[in-house]
Formats: sequence, structure tokens, C-alpha cells
Amino acid sequence: MRGTYVELIETQVDVADLEIGMHVIRLDRPWEDTDFLVQGFIINDITEIHALRRQCEFVVIEGVAERKRQPADKATNRRGVAGFFKSKQKPERALKSGAAPSSPRKRVSYINKVSVGRELQTATMRFEDAQLTAKSIMSGLRVSRTLDLNNARKVVNSCVESVLRNDNALMLLTKIKNQDEYTAEHCINVSILAAAFGKSLGMIKGEIQNLALCGLLHDVGKTRIPNEVLNKPGRLTDDEFALMRNHAVHGRTILMSTGASLQSAVDVAFSHHERVDGKGYPRGLQAENIPYFAKIIALVDTYDAITSTRVYKKAMASMQALEIIYNNRGTQFDTELADAFIRMVGIYPPGSIVEMRNGEVGIVVESYEDHRLKPKVLMVRDVNGSSISTSKVLDLRESPVDDSGRVYQISKEVPDGTYGIILQDYVKNGSIITAPLPLLDSE
Repeated sequence: MRGTYVELIETQVDVADLEIGMHVIRLDRPWEDTDFLVQGFIINDITEIHALRRQCEFVVIEGVAERKRQPADKATNRRGVAGFFKSKQKPERALKSGAAPSSPRKRVSYINKVSVGRELQTATMRFEDAQLTAKSIMSGLRVSRTLDLNNARKVVNSCVESVLRNDNALMLLTKIKNQDEYTAEHCINVSILAAAFGKSLGMIKGEIQNLALCGLLHDVGKTRIPNEVLNKPGRLTDDEFALMRNHAVHGRTILMSTGASLQSAVDVAFSHHERVDGKGYPRGLQAENIPYFAKIIALVDTYDAITSTRVYKKAMASMQALEIIYNNRGTQFDTELADAFIRMVGIYPPGSIVEMRNGEVGIVVESYEDHRLKPKVLMVRDVNGSSISTSKVLDLRESPVDDSGRVYQISKEVPDGTYGIILQDYVKNGSIITAPLPLLDSE
């Protein structure tokens, strides 16, 4: 008889007695009252124990007799991204795009130097310049003009500077979508999100600039794809899909022909549709052979594509995009990088429109690495659905209460345009203002 029946055992454990490998299934308080994104997880690191000790007195763990502990990614994968534990661990950075994270390296610790409100005006100008540059690059390559690499580097580097000052500002702007300008808009969004991810991973400034340039140029091969295929509203035929897949090869050819030193960008353009299980294209590379930067851009590319409205589909919420990424860890995406990306974006990234449990509605203007469920929110609609005329910014980390004395908690994210709330309008009229942070140097 193969296998053995085992009975699951639930045990209440004081947080002082927690050990790595224990499977936590319940807390002594509601999950939403804590900073955990997981509703059930296996403890893999001492930082997770410390987080439990800070916020709980006891937990309930699940155990079985005569069974080896399952790897954490398999055990938690059944629970989806809503059950993802926000670990503070970060993948090690690699110095070259072709390298994989290996031996530990000293990472750079960044802090946001200014508030979102202070950075947003500068970030908006940088964002608009970058969009114009992306449009110029894509339209120019379509008519065989030479890639203006100097201008591309200039706008990318200015965006990176903004990301290093406060990544929330430009990340917020990437939530503003324009279906009619998808390809160019997508390229700059990927560049910005990649820069924010590189910052989160602790890369040095030069690496972040290189990664952001790779993001800007990752889809240049699409300039060789006919518009009727690129913008087809319906399902692609097999021949059209094969034609579309060729954009990776075209991108490599275009960037190699510049004569500039763009090896990282060439690798990314050629390999950002490879999968770690070897089922990607154009070469079917296995995980260990996929360039590190290409693995990063693959994640960012997917996230922005899913959260954008296309001619053939409506945009999905950030949470849905992260769910798809989470469920494809270890097959399409590198597991360690996918986990790090989910932690970086969080449940409610800047620019998200969120509804509170009391019915009020706001816009997330800033999120915090250690409190992803408790961002800073600009309130824009009251419980009756009326516009809030005076600036009301809530930092949910401080557990503010509403008029009835209940602590503000986010109920859900809603799409841009819901309740007549359009993010772009609030950016243009300067409503996104937060208390300034002191100017500080990076650690």
C-alpha cells in the first residue's frame, strides 16, 4: 500500500516558542489587522518569527506525524497572492545582466528622500519627457531612423534620479493608462517599474540605470511587426502569433545594429519572453541560461501589460496581476524574483483607487515596505459619495478613525474611473499632496 494516512494536528504556540519550519494557520487576531499578506504560511526565516512576535502573543500551527515539511513555495502557492507573506528578505543582486544571484553581496539600502507631493511635479515632467522619447523611438524605428541612444539614456537617467528620490511618485504615474498609445507608454512604464524594482533589490545606481534602459528598449522589435497584427482586437491566428513572437529576434537585431555597447539591452530584448521552465521563446532557454535582467523585465512587462487596457482586453486590477504572477512562479517566472516583485508592488501600489470599509474612497499616494496593507491615502469621496473639498490625507499606519470611531481599513481596490474618480485628474490639479519628508542621504 503506497502512502500513509496522516491526521493534521492544530497546536496553539506562544510566539516566543516559534521555530523555522512551523506552518502557521491562524493568528490571535484577524489577518487584516496585521502586516501579513498571508493567511497561512510556513516560517522560512527568522525575520518572519520577529514579525509574528511584534504583532501577536500566540499563533496556531498545523503539524502532521511522520511527514517531511513541504517547501514553502509549494505549501503557500495553494493560497494565492492574498496569502503571500511579506518577507523582508530580498534576492541578491547580480552585477551583470547575464549573471544569476549567487554569493551574497553588500546591497544598497535606499530611503525616499522627499515626499510624494514634493517629487510629483518633477516626476510628472520626467514622465512626460520619457513618454515623448519612447514615442519618438518607436515611430522613428518604424521608418528606419537611427535609434537616438543618447536621448534615451538621458531620459532614463532622469527617471532613475526621480525613483531614487521617491519611487512612489513615478510608480503612481504608471497607473495612468492610455489605450491609444499602448506600446510607447508600456515601454516607459516598464522602464520606471524596473528602476523601482532595481532599487528594491538593492542594486547600485549604475545597475538601476542599465536595467531601466533595458526596460525602455525591451520591445523595440515590435516596430517590425505590422500594425494590423500588433493592434488586432481579436484573437491572433497561428501565423500572426508566430509573426508577433518574432519581435524578440527583431529587437536583438535592431539593438545590435546600433554599434553601441548595449549587451544587457540586447539580452533583454531577445530573452524577456523566455520562461524558467524552458517553454518560452525564441530559444526555449532553461532558467539558469536566462539573463538576470531578462528575468526581471519579464515580470515587470507582464505586470504592466495585465494592468493596461488593450484593444482586445480591459485592464485588470493590480491584485489580479500579482495573482497571475504568483501562480506562475517557478514555471514562467523566477520564484525568488517573483516574490520580491510582489513584495515591492504590494497589495495597494501608489495610484490605486481604494474603497474603505465605511464606504469612503481614496487614492493611494504612498506605500511602505514594512506596512504594505497600510499605505498613505488621499481621501476623495465621503461615505455619501460626495467629493471631499479639503485635503484629507490618512496614514493608515497610524490607525486613524472615522467619524463613528472605527479605524480606517481598506476594503478593496477599484478600477480607475470608478465613482467618477480619474487618477490623471488628481495629478493634473495638484491634489496629490503629502506632508514633506526631511531630506536625507541614502544609507
